[in-house]
Amino acid sequence: MIAYIERFLDHDDVESSSAEQDGGDAILPLLTGIDLLGTVECGGGSLRAAGKDFGAVQSSKPLAVVKPLTSDDVAKVIRLALLSQHLTVAARGNGHSVNGQAMAHRGLVVDMKTIEQKIDVDPAAAYADVSGGALWADVLKRCVLGYGLAPRSWTDYLDLTVGGTLSNGGVSGQAFLYGPQTENVTELEVVTGNGDVLVCSNNQNSELFFSVLGGLGQFGIITRARVLLQPAPDMVRWIRVVYSGFSEFTRDAELLVTQSEGNSFDYVEGFVFVNGDDPVNGWPSVSLNPDQPFDPTRLPTNAGPVLYCLELALHYKNVDPSSAIDKRVERLVGELTFLEGLRFDIEVGYIEFLVRVKRAEEGAKTSGIWDAPHPWLNLFVSRKNIAQFDRLVFKNILKHGIGGPILIYPLLRSKWDSRKSVALPEGDVFYLVALLRCSFPYPKGLSVEEMMAQNQQIVQTCTTNSFDFKLYLPHYDSMEGWKQHFGDQWPRFQERKARFDPMAILAPGQKIFPRNRHPS
Repeated sequence: MIAYIERFLDHDDVESSSAEQDGGDAILPLLTGIDLLGTVECGGGSLRAAGKDFGAVQSSKPLAVVKPLTSDDVAKVIRLALLSQHLTVAARGNGHSVNGQAMAHRGLVVDMKTIEQKIDVDPAAAYADVSGGALWADVLKRCVLGYGLAPRSWTDYLDLTVGGTLSNGGVSGQAFLYGPQTENVTELEVVTGNGDVLVCSNNQNSELFFSVLGGLGQFGIITRARVLLQPAPDMVRWIRVVYSGFSEFTRDAELLVTQSEGNSFDYVEGFVFVNGDDPVNGWPSVSLNPDQPFDPTRLPTNAGPVLYCLELALHYKNVDPSSAIDKRVERLVGELTFLEGLRFDIEVGYIEFLVRVKRAEEGAKTSGIWDAPHPWLNLFVSRKNIAQFDRLVFKNILKHGIGGPILIYPLLRSKWDSRKSVALPEGDVFYLVALLRCSFPYPKGLSVEEMMAQNQQIVQTCTTNSFDFKLYLPHYDSMEGWKQHFGDQWPRFQERKARFDPMAILAPGQKIFPRNRHPS
């Protein structure tokens, strides 16, 4: 039967829709023959959706979309692919990748959201066993509303799958305290590229455990994760403070993230914005409350083309005296050197704070922005280079904004286990820089092509100036790019691939290991 499908996979790619449908027709009886509990779709909306992602700058033509019900279904699909010389398999969560990472051109896309969604909470042990295709937003609601517990580390946007973020890292403003999401799971169930369903942890199949976390889907598909929980707060004091000087901004940010637990805020992020009245990139993007408008007269006359904002949050319970919360906030804020009169405060519920991006998503969908291309660029930049990055990138290349948020905040390398697969800069402190672009037209906006060219200019600037940096949510078009990305970790990455996915079945959209080439 495999010979039947190989005739569709051996030849050069055929672009016509009829040829693509023929490939789907070829593989359907093979998938039917492996007794899946789930379903297979070889056409229609599911196939079109699997060929696109949130970034909308890449596209592909998968042969079929598999909608598994169990991890055994996933294993059967991989074992089928192992019988072929060319067939690949990509796990797709909520389609939020930005460079085709979850695509499988003329391969099989596994829709992880169709696996039986379980969020089983053990309140005594303070963990939840969660399906790999579950959304973090659903984990939040189940744990907080049902048990008064919450995961320790989040992403800013919660409509992402658990398996998806764990395959990359998963960072937000809590990562300075608890590390990324990859540091906050104790056990996984994984389907490897060998078609094995394995449970792994720090003590059981540990090499697989460390490989898969941050492994970009190269070693296995996460079908279950055991997520650490802690008591959930009721409320959040949400604060933004503004700086005109980058050195003051970074000094205060690093001060806050290097304090001992309990002596800082519970969340620390930051962003860059344009020194002007641009509604998307400028002053109006800072205020949290219409009753607290941004007052540009508070800015010094020598302020540059861009400004900086620290975003902070303090968690508390309803039973905590408001006077005690006020005192703690003022003590922490009193150590900072932001511009007088440019502080913005608001109190919101804990869940409301965590789903803040969801509210922005709803508005973006209404306006059409959500469906526009998003040529994002995410980097980790070493502390030793961040001031020069500010001068060359923020104050120069990006001085007019990007049509979306420019995040920047420090992370601590000590919170990341080096045995896991994420590539990081050297040094104790490095910064996340996230350019969350949107190509939706607005005054001063760039085209998609211009945005992508600007991204390349920024990466080239980092390379030319010998910055210590890594792409986060990386994408390269050549193995040489990946070798440079992983650096000294490349041999380990190759060894793990050879062990857990020797035929290079998994995650072809990352373009790391070609299917017909041994990873060594």
